[in-house]
This record gives sequence, structure tokens and C-alpha cells, in this order.
Amino acid sequence: MGGLTYDTGALLAAEKGRRSFWAIHKRALERGLRPTVPAGVLAQAWRGGPQAELSRLLSGCRIDALTEAASRATGAACARSKRSDVVDASVVVGALVRQDVVFTSDPEDLAIVAAALDKQLVLHRV
Repeated sequence: MGGLTYDTGALLAAEKGRRSFWAIHKRALERGLRPTVPAGVLAQAWRGGPQAELSRLLSGCRIDALTEAASRATGAACARSKRSDVVDASVVVGALVRQDVVFTSDPEDLAIVAAALDKQLVLHRV
């Protein structure tokens, strides 16, 4: 298994100061894991600031750019799953490549995309 990927629900949990999520993040950092935040997820959660808690979370994360290759794979995942949410598809595609566990408020939608790709993701609800 790889690392951790945070979906938008995880970023919102951090911004709201949810202790349970912050404990997960702290343990990841203590274990030397640097969670990944897909660029589209950051765009969904960021509202121009000040977002002190979100900024603090992001300082320990890696932002995964939506490159041309990732964009093509994401579009194909949308087509195969018959879903239109590009951010969800990009979370799934990236997490599958990295073999990450995904922290999300929306595991059902992500599971549909993964299943359409004949893959399974480890998903944890936040």
C-alpha cells in the first residue's frame, strides 16, 4: 500500500478543526507519510482565505498536479463510470496509481469510479 490521498471532504474536515481527522494527519506525518491532495480537490476547498487550518494542513501535504496524462486518464475514468465529476475521477485515478488510501466524505461515488476501472480503493469516511 502507498500513502494517503485527501479528497475535498478531508480538507473541509481539517478546516472545521475536526480532531479525529487531525489525529489521522498527525499520525501520518509522524510515520513519515506526506499525504497527497489532488489539485482539483484543493480548488474545490479553497475559498481565498484566510483559511488558517487548511493552510496548516496543506503545509504537510503534496499537491498532485493535473497533468495532460492524468487529465486523459481522468476523462477516460469519467467515460467508463458514466460520471461527470472530474475531481472525483482524478482522486480515484491518482490514488490507484499511487496505491493510496483515500480519506473522503463521499466514498460511494469514488467506489463507483474505481469499480468502473475494475479496481478497488481503500476508502475511509471522514
